Amino acid sequence: MDLIRCTSCFQHSPTLVAPTFRHQTTPKLNLTTISNNHATVSTTRMVVKARGGGAAEAETALVDKPKVLKRFQVSEGHPAPFGATIQDGGVNFAIYSANATSATLCLIALSDLQQNRVTEQIPLDPLANKTGDVWHVFLKGNFKDMLYGYIFDGEFSPEIGHYYDSSKILLDPYAKAVISRGEFGALGPDDNCWPQMAGMVPTSEDEFDWEGDLPLRHPDRDLIIYEMHVRGYTRHESSGTKFPGTYRGVVEKLDHLKELGVNCIELMPCHEFNELEYYSYNSVLGDYKLNFWGYSTINYFSPMIRYSSSGIRSCGRDAINEFKYLVKEAHKRGIEVIMDVVFNHTAEGNEKGLSLSFRGVDNCVYYMLAPKGEYYNYSGCGNTFNCNHPVVRQFILDCLRYWVTEMHVDGFRFDLASIMTRSSSLWDSVNVYGDPLEGDLITTGTPLSNPPLIDMMSNDPVLHGVKLIAEAWDAGGLYQVGRFPHWGVWSEWNGKYRDIVRQFIKGTDGLSGAFAECLCGSPNLYQKGGGKPWNSVNFICAHDGFTLADLVTYNNKHNLANGEDNNDGESHNYSWNCGQEGEFASISVKKLRKRQMRNFFLCLMVSQGVPMIHMGDEYGHTKGGNNNTYCHDNYINYFRWDKKEESSSDLFRFFCLMTKFRRECESLGLNDFPTAERLQWHGHTPGKPDWSDTSRFVAFTLIDSVKGEIYVAFNTSHLPVTITLPERPGYRWEPLVDTSKPAPFDFLSNEVPERDLAIKQYAHFLDANLYPMLSYSSIVLLLSPDENA
Repeated sequence: MDLIRCTSCFQHSPTLVAPTFRHQTTPKLNLTTISNNHATVSTTRMVVKARGGGAAEAETALVDKPKVLKRFQVSEGHPAPFGATIQDGGVNFAIYSANATSATLCLIALSDLQQNRVTEQIPLDPLANKTGDVWHVFLKGNFKDMLYGYIFDGEFSPEIGHYYDSSKILLDPYAKAVISRGEFGALGPDDNCWPQMAGMVPTSEDEFDWEGDLPLRHPDRDLIIYEMHVRGYTRHESSGTKFPGTYRGVVEKLDHLKELGVNCIELMPCHEFNELEYYSYNSVLGDYKLNFWGYSTINYFSPMIRYSSSGIRSCGRDAINEFKYLVKEAHKRGIEVIMDVVFNHTAEGNEKGLSLSFRGVDNCVYYMLAPKGEYYNYSGCGNTFNCNHPVVRQFILDCLRYWVTEMHVDGFRFDLASIMTRSSSLWDSVNVYGDPLEGDLITTGTPLSNPPLIDMMSNDPVLHGVKLIAEAWDAGGLYQVGRFPHWGVWSEWNGKYRDIVRQFIKGTDGLSGAFAECLCGSPNLYQKGGGKPWNSVNFICAHDGFTLADLVTYNNKHNLANGEDNNDGESHNYSWNCGQEGEFASISVKKLRKRQMRNFFLCLMVSQGVPMIHMGDEYGHTKGGNNNTYCHDNYINYFRWDKKEESSSDLFRFFCLMTKFRRECESLGLNDFPTAERLQWHGHTPGKPDWSDTSRFVAFTLIDSVKGEIYVAFNTSHLPVTITLPERPGYRWEPLVDTSKPAPFDFLSNEVPERDLAIKQYAHFLDANLYPMLSYSSIVLLLSPDENA
């Protein structure tokens, strides 16, 4: 997650403008009831509209809500499990709220939601329908196409953390599908950006045929991860898919990923979020800014409904099944599915934000608050989820279990995961450990060495074997790469790998030793704490920052299209344009750029640890130098299938062959860090590596039980060099990869025409145990028997 997405946000929130509230006596849009009245109670309804030239604007309106005519058989219900659950021929509703004084269950038919009407209201008796801090009720009746939400009343005192407002219908945090608008990017009635949302009521018809699907359980060390965006992957017209921009669209293009050689996809946020959150006119491009990335969660149990081809049909059941279909079809192709989850903050923002769910249910429980009710902002997005509170950490655990058991996902990547290691509001050792600790002076937000939530997740029997990946930093300055509490099961996005590799490959001095550590899986970060190479998820590019093509095309960010005067996004990218800024460059510069892209990918594939590829890098996708494309639902973020299919896209061939080579090599996915018995470092001459500050050359040989022995070298100097290869009596070195060569001779696979002739061209060098390397190039050589020996 980019810590600086939008400089015009309040408290760096992704919401471009803090919502403003206007009270009106005559609503433009309201929720009424269609049942008979016995009594009425004054309430309000929030409307968020799209202004002509600005961001979404919120307003409230008064409306009468009557006491309901009961259409269902009602009984006390049970306090567990949380959410809406099918039980004994009916549905049990249970929700936690410790500080509310009253609760009302609102039932809303799908047709009524679209007409802004409440179908039924059921007040909960605090004596009969409450156990401890859990409100509950059991209903029997016809729940076909029925939705639900809650009204909570209580104290409205922001200074002590309470935001109860009986005018608002709130989402159940445990709702399994959230229904509002059905089409991505389409405004609601009367240009409403935030129409009323409601949760799906489950029925006995909620079934899916998994066809015997089981977890793949790929060992972490064998993963090749592909970070992707569901909508962006197939939304461009060149995808040729029947269901572009949807879960089904991804299924139509899964074979591309199989061909690429990845065995794990990491889906950018697919929990329910509101893409209209940033909705405002962008005069630069002449379109509207949307929350395209989705790092602003509304509900953690619901899949993103508008990523489905079915939209809100069947109250979200079809959308749930469509996500399951994606997982099942990925598994059939040997591809695991990891979800990018955002448990560090929600879409409700700071004290100027909206009450959609957590804030109205129990604000001081779900959010990390200062003594006077202010929101801590370790996320940079206005609020911070109170992860280590007992109720909240159980909620997170329940959510992860649901996605593993019900949706069959294989793992999770946790955005700004360091927030999950911070102490909760009202922290005290008695609350967490049961006993006071001597000298316990921990305050809210303090990093914990043994955070309860991470402990629970790491040791949960249901989550055993599930991939857990941390983005081990947050916006509050906590940086834990190499130090994230791992319990032997967590991996980390290795941001240090990215920064070091970017600098070394472009020829920065003083990094040869650090680069060598990266090639070995960063033992300097992970070995001392008992970690393994697979604890490091290695990447060059990700969704935030430059694409691989832009990394070698631009020295500076070019974010004017975001409408923020190029003030957003990271300014320190360790990029190099190879001599000219922008896509229009000389032939020699373009050749060097292609070489550098291959150098980066070769490095990624021969490094110990888990490699991650970003969507589109396999064909050289460009975003025009924009390194913060969070708000663009257009060609900037769309995978260009036409570009991938172009004959000039030889980069894709190189990617496919390199991933295949990595999978074939036993030595490139080690479970332990390589030792001298297997790995030997070299310089321009064998066995004499140069770790000086001016060195721009790193080479090594690696014993491999399949390939025999591999020689890999990187020359990141502006000067060519002829290197001496290690002598192996009875064997000779043969070139496999040379990034300085044009395709297809950059990778001499068996299918290359005139392959033998290409190898013979090096015979006079190889006979002398030499190899010439151009500037900014890398090579892979294989040891083979010398027939002339």
